Amino acid sequence: MALSPPVTPTSPMRTRLRTPLPGIAFCALGAAVSLGIAGLVGGVSPLLIAIVLGAVITNSVALPSVAAPGIAVASRRLLRIGVALLGLQLLLSDVLDLGWGVLAVAVAVVVGGIAGTMAVGRLLGMEWGERLLIACGFSICGAAAVAAVDGVANARKQHVVTAVALVVVFGTAMIPGLPFAVTLLGLDATQAGIWAGAAVHEVAQVVATGGAIDASHLGPVGVSALAVAVTVKLARVALLAPVVAWIGAASRRRTTSEGGAGRPPLVPLFLLGFVGFVALRATGLLPDRALELGRLAQTALLTTAMFALGTGVRVSVLRGVGWRPFVLAAVSTIWVSTIALGGVLLLG
Repeated sequence: MALSPPVTPTSPMRTRLRTPLPGIAFCALGAAVSLGIAGLVGGVSPLLIAIVLGAVITNSVALPSVAAPGIAVASRRLLRIGVALLGLQLLLSDVLDLGWGVLAVAVAVVVGGIAGTMAVGRLLGMEWGERLLIACGFSICGAAAVAAVDGVANARKQHVVTAVALVVVFGTAMIPGLPFAVTLLGLDATQAGIWAGAAVHEVAQVVATGGAIDASHLGPVGVSALAVAVTVKLARVALLAPVVAWIGAASRRRTTSEGGAGRPPLVPLFLLGFVGFVALRATGLLPDRALELGRLAQTALLTTAMFALGTGVRVSVLRGVGWRPFVLAAVSTIWVSTIALGGVLLLG
C-alpha cells in the first residue's frame, strides 16, 4: 500500500501572516513608483497615478494568485487606516474660520449632493449600495468617502472599484474644466477657491484645481484660491463622520428588514480613529514634525490602497457594469458643482 507523503503541520496564524505579504509588497512597490512619478511630474496626485498604474498593469498582464490576499488587505484595511489618519489634516478652527455662510454651502453640497444623486440613481434602476457609494464619493471626499461608506454598507467589491474609478475620471476632468469655467464666469480668486473646494471630489484634485486657478491670476491675490479651496474641502471632509454614522444606522435597519444574517457596524473602528485624530489635532499638542509624519504615512497608505484598487479596474469588467454608473457620475458631478456655484453666487 502506497504511503502518503508526510504532511508538515503549518500554524494557521503563520499562514495568515505570510499569505498577504507578497500582495502587500507588490502594492507598496506600485505606490513607490507612483510617488516617484508624482515627484518628477509635479502637480499630479500620486493617488491618481497609483490607481491608473494599477489599472494599466492588471489589464496588461495576469497578476499571480499569490498576490490576491495582500491586494485585498491593501484595498480595504490600509485604505481605512489612511482614512483615519486623514483626521490629522483637519484643523477645526480653520474650518470654523470660514464663516457660517461657507459652512452652509459645504453642508448643502454634501446633503443635497447625496440626496440628488441617490434620487437619480433610483430612477436609473441602480442598486442602493452602488448609488450610495457614488453619491458619497462625489459629494464628500472621493475615494476616502467610498471606503468609509463601504465599511458600513457592505457594498459589492465591484461597486467599490467602479465608484473609485469614476471619482478618478470625473474628478480629474474637473481640474482643467473648473478653472476654465471660473474665467468664463469672471469669479475672483476667493469665489473660485470656494467653488473648487465645494465641488471637486478628491482632496488631491482640489489641490490641483486650486493650483490651476492660482496660475491663471496675477499678483498675490491669486494665492488665496488654493488655500480657500483646501479649507472648504476639509469642511466637507469634516462631515464624513456624521454621514457615515447615519448610513451605518440606515444599513443596519435595511439588513434587519431584509432578513440579512450579518449587520454592518454602526460606527466602524476606522471612523472612530478619524474622529480621534481630529480631536488630537485640535489639542495643539502635536508638533509639526509629528503632523508631517502623519501626512506622509497617510499619503503612503492611501497611495498603496489606490494601487490595489486600481488592479481591480479591469476594462472587461467595467464594460459589464453598463452605462448607468457613468450617467449617474456625470449627473452627480454637474449637480454638486451647481449647488456649490449657487452657494458661491449667493454669498457674493
